[in-house]
Amino acid sequence: MKKKYLWAFIYGFILTAFTVYALLDTFVIARVYEVPVQPVTSAETESDAITETDTEKQTETEKNTETDPETETEPVITENSYADGNISIQITEYRYNDTNVYVADVVLSSAEYLKTALAKGIYGKNVVAKTSETASAVGALLAINGDYYGAREKGYVIRNGILYRSKGSSSNQDLVIYEDGSMQIINESEISAEALYASGAYNVFSFGPGLLSDGEIIVSENYEVSVAMASNPRTAIGIIDGLHYVFVVADGRTSDNQGLSLYELAAFMKEELGASVAYNLDGGGSSTMVFNGKIINNPTTNGKKISERSVSDIVYVGY
Repeated sequence: MKKKYLWAFIYGFILTAFTVYALLDTFVIARVYEVPVQPVTSAETESDAITETDTEKQTETEKNTETDPETETEPVITENSYADGNISIQITEYRYNDTNVYVADVVLSSAEYLKTALAKGIYGKNVVAKTSETASAVGALLAINGDYYGAREKGYVIRNGILYRSKGSSSNQDLVIYEDGSMQIINESEISAEALYASGAYNVFSFGPGLLSDGEIIVSENYEVSVAMASNPRTAIGIIDGLHYVFVVADGRTSDNQGLSLYELAAFMKEELGASVAYNLDGGGSSTMVFNGKIINNPTTNGKKISERSVSDIVYVGY
């Protein structure tokens, strides 16, 4: 009888230890991933043949196109706006379906000012930092949380022109931001990460779902991310046209803010903002907007405490 209980104890101990390790490995233990060798595109192959004369011409061109400090536009900054010769940001607060929704209307002169950043500058699992911390580290004028790639083993990850992860999932719907700043929603089952990279994908997010495409709502009224409640804090990004973008964060999970369903978020971005493409990023306690070093919304995980969740990445506007 004692032997029987001993084996039961040992089995229970091993099971508990394995469960604890699995949870720690999934949510706590940080692992730095090796950055894979980037696939060579045809454009890169052609660049290998640049001659010395070509290089001299390129250097001379760069010198001729350098910005004259005397002609730079001094930024005009208010509590809710920023504007210079390249970047315009206007923050507006909406009240929509009993929820405070914060919108940053962004117009850029070049797609180079729309960027992403990894927490602590490291690509890895459970390598996290608060959105405001990462924003400060890279000097972001405006930032929102990204897709929290580090919490998953699958899903394409391309950031600032670097292909980090090409392992996809047939169910994933991604947002692609190309080098020219245009946006497109794709299904990972229909195209490889390498093909996207070769086509000029500069940033790819794998959270979803897509909310709008060609100005039409593409998410069903009852669709929800598997771990999410019907109404939640939300983060989304979209494009109106050209280099005109909208960054959206909605509060939720409190008595003052009900939160939005994915369909409501899509409807808001279509009807109120006129977005043509829109995509849902990581929400819930991750949803955070930072403008000029200040947290604009009220991030919360459980509704009892207003505080940021540490995440693996951000999307931002800056130099």
